[in-house]
Amino acid sequence: MQRSSARIGTTMTLGSMLFVQLGLAASVGLFDRVGPAGAACLRLTWGGLLLLAIVRPRLRTLPGDAVRGAVLLGVVTAGVTISFMLALGRLPLGTAVAIEFLGPLGVAAWQGARGARAWPLLAGVGVLLLTEPWHGGADPLGVAWALAAGACWAAYILLTQQVGDRLPGITGLAISMPVAALVSLAVAGPRVAAELDPGLLALGLGLAVLLPVVPFALEMLALRHLTATAFGTLMSLEPALAVLIGLVALGQAPAPIALLGVLLVVLAGAGAQRTGGRPQPVAATPEVVQRPSSSRYVSEPS
Repeated sequence: MQRSSARIGTTMTLGSMLFVQLGLAASVGLFDRVGPAGAACLRLTWGGLLLLAIVRPRLRTLPGDAVRGAVLLGVVTAGVTISFMLALGRLPLGTAVAIEFLGPLGVAAWQGARGARAWPLLAGVGVLLLTEPWHGGADPLGVAWALAAGACWAAYILLTQQVGDRLPGITGLAISMPVAALVSLAVAGPRVAAELDPGLLALGLGLAVLLPVVPFALEMLALRHLTATAFGTLMSLEPALAVLIGLVALGQAPAPIALLGVLLVVLAGAGAQRTGGRPQPVAATPEVVQRPSSSRYVSEPS
């Protein structure tokens, strides 16, 4: 029975990662029309509307400090999503994901045992192999945006843990996502509005289902079958999956040295997650458990 539960959780986690990377790859097609920030805006706006319609959070019945935390989480969510999309406009998908992964990796190492603090160094070597700064191969601004996304992702993880301890189910997500949508509308709304038509609206809705609605639902179910450590270790495979999706969907063939860099990031992620688990609050229920230190893109993650 335990093996069957682990198999179900693993399948759901892998499915979630696949949806995330497919959603990111599909978003690239919108760059010429609405720009990277506009693509992020479409996803966040539709995601916020869908979650509001599904959850319908009652703010008056919730603790004020938890609601304020969820609002701040929404701002950070917008930051990680927009920054990453801007990085994706200048870097291959696998490279951007690997650099961004330094954020959650740093949090996992910081929260873990002293020995875990060596893992970011290994990941740093991997990122150097991916970007090859001695050749000037990677776009410096793209790398900067990916690092900014990683920093926002780290802040998102810490805020998600705090909000998840105070709010039931995905109520925190249903508050933070609309806030993220408002921030993204302030940044990219005018450009999106200038291009808006039924086809673009439909495409934005489809992207929002790919990321965040379906993957976050899969993650919630997966965490009922897996420990946080097992889940986090699986998530460390994401940079490698990003390289594969980039190759298949976008034709971004990595060089051998880049593949070695991705391997080092994956190994560092697996090592850090095994020593960086977070004890769950005593009062937590399965619905309150939040995505561990690989939480993501739009809520995110989400």
